[in-house]
This record gives sequence, C-alpha cells and structure tokens, in this order.
Amino acid sequence: MKKFYSVGMAAKAAHITSETLRHYDRIGLVKPSRKDDFTNYRYYTEEDLVRINTVRALQQMDLSLQKIKEVLEYEDLQKIISFLTEAEKRAEEKIKLLQNSKEKIQLAKSGYERKYREQRHTEGIITRYFPERVIMLSDTLETPTLNNLWNYLSHFYSKIELLQKEQFTFEDLAGIYTENGVSKLFAVCIRYENIDGLKILPGGNYLCTDCAEEDRENKIKELLHIAHNEHNASPEFIVQQIVISGILQWNYQLQVYLGNQSI
Repeated sequence: MKKFYSVGMAAKAAHITSETLRHYDRIGLVKPSRKDDFTNYRYYTEEDLVRINTVRALQQMDLSLQKIKEVLEYEDLQKIISFLTEAEKRAEEKIKLLQNSKEKIQLAKSGYERKYREQRHTEGIITRYFPERVIMLSDTLETPTLNNLWNYLSHFYSKIELLQKEQFTFEDLAGIYTENGVSKLFAVCIRYENIDGLKILPGGNYLCTDCAEEDRENKIKELLHIAHNEHNASPEFIVQQIVISGILQWNYQLQVYLGNQSI
C-alpha cells in the first residue's frame, strides 16, 4: 500500500516551502499523484519525492525550471540517464570548486585569527624591545593602498633575481619606513642574502603606540617629542607597522627607536 504525503509533509521532507511545491504543480513540473476533488488537497508518493529532490538538485546546477521540466519529460530513458550522468559530473566539479574555496577561506580565516592573537591593543604609549630586523625597502611604493596590500609580498619577490628567490622568505606583514622625510613600504626578511634594498633595523627599545590613519601624524609627533624630552633620544627613522584590523582595513603600530638603553 502506497504511503501518501500532504503538501506540508512533502515540502518538509524535500526541505522546500509548501508554496514552492504548489508552484511546481502549477507549472506542471511535479504533479501530486493524488488530489482530493472535494478539498483540492494534494498528496505525494515516495516516487514524487524522488522527482522533487531531483528537481532541487538540478536547480543547484543553475538550470531553469523550464529546462528541468523539458529533461524530465523525455520519453527516451537513456537520454534522461545520459543527461543526469553529465549533471552528476558537473556537480562533482562544483563540489571541487567549493572545496577549494572553502580551503582558501579557512586559510584567510586562520591568518586573520593569528593576526588577531598577535595584535597588541595598547592604550597610550609603551616601550617595547625588538630584536634586530632586516627589511627590504620598496623602490616604488610609499603608502599602503588596497591595491598594493593585496598580494603584498609579490612586489618584493619581484625585486629579487630569479636565481636568488629561493634564498628569501618574508614575514607576513607590511610597514612604512621613514628616514629624512622619505617614506617607503617594506617587508621583513626571515631568510635573505645581501642585495641592494635591504636595511637593518637595530635591536633595542622602541617607543610604540597604536593609531588609526586619521591621527597618525599627531601620534608620530607625540612619540618623537617623548623620545627627545623623556629619553634623550634623537630617532633617525620611524617604523609604521601596518596592523590588519578587518577585511581591507588597517591601523598602525608606530615604533620609534630609543637605542639599547635600559627601560
């Protein structure tokens, strides 16, 4: 004895709305196997549910309802099987693309999580010790933009001769180096060979503070004032490390060198 499902039950089983199921009936895509002449209630069988689920799956392949209806009305069963086989292949390709997208999203997420963990939210100004760092200065980039921060490190790899590329690895961060009023973007070298464009940031104590773009200039002046008046230091350069604060958004950690004096 066949089991019949009401519109609500069938819609729930197929994870669609009752109105969607009624629409399928109106356009002749999925007709209920039974309809009560007196109440006009629709009733669906297990076979009807298979057809409904097939329709939903084909819709995920970006096929129009009209095309799906046309396919399911083929009288040649082999033709239907061939079509569904091809649809299955396209579904597998789509799954692979989605999996690849998922992996990229997971990679980006893990990068932002790491930056979030490493990010130091400081209130006011602190003194922090940094070991010696080697940076590569850009020849052409002076300020961060959406364009040059996207795939940032590729700019610096392009400065290296082909035979030397394997000798270089960069830390995943960006920054601005300013000396004598000239600013250039930089990348921090983890592994490197001595070539033109490298600069050594001396190890020692740095006066640091976090800031946004709009108050960056004032914060730099404040740090230099404190360095001179409270630490008797005359910094020759300023480091502005770019701190990612969101997707395509960033702030800065300003760093002014105080030397190797004890805190």
